[in-house]
Amino acid sequence: GIRVSRFRAFYLPYIVEELNQAYFLLLRLHFAFLSKAAMVHVNFYRNYGKTFKKPRRPYEKERLDAELKLVGEYGLRCKRELWRVQYALSRIRNAARMLLTLDEKDPRRIFEGEALLRRMNRYGLLDESQNKLDYVLALTVENFLERRLQTLVFKTGMAKVGRQVVNVASFMVRVDSQKHIDFSLTSPFGGGRPGRVKRKNQKAAAKKASGGDGDEEDED
Repeated sequence: GIRVSRFRAFYLPYIVEELNQAYFLLLRLHFAFLSKAAMVHVNFYRNYGKTFKKPRRPYEKERLDAELKLVGEYGLRCKRELWRVQYALSRIRNAARMLLTLDEKDPRRIFEGEALLRRMNRYGLLDESQNKLDYVLALTVENFLERRLQTLVFKTGMAKVGRQVVNVASFMVRVDSQKHIDFSLTSPFGGGRPGRVKRKNQKAAAKKASGGDGDEEDED
């Protein structure tokens, strides 16, 4: 018993010191974790979702003819742009179909239904009088293609939206932004610098006019 007590008395200060060091180390780790969690974490990872859906039957004649007609009529770059519009339309119609299964007084149907109809009216897909979800189910691909910037620019012959040049042909134009479509500031049609051929003709005409004036002075 005497040996044990002497052993404890000899090593007790060292044990206490080791415990204190471990305690302070844990405190430092704890505060370091809290400070790191409080820092603003910037994540550059972006989760890209699905934008289009390929047809199940790739060699269906009726569908190929219909797609080729729409691609040629609206000047689409490839069929992927058409599939993107079809996928967006299918998601919108599925949302409207799901809301129609709910009760008319259901809070979810009232909230999400009004938001969906407001969005359709904002993009000019539905009129203000068409404020029912049944009209959403009647939308077609042509309704979406008519609201593309490429189609509106082709119909109006202009290439600017709200004093800002937009180079995305598939840009969906809202009704409020449609009146802002105009020529680009750098376009010759918008009062900008004339084109290469016109500048060449103007330079040749000015040179010819200056040369003609010199000949007349020599004759005098």
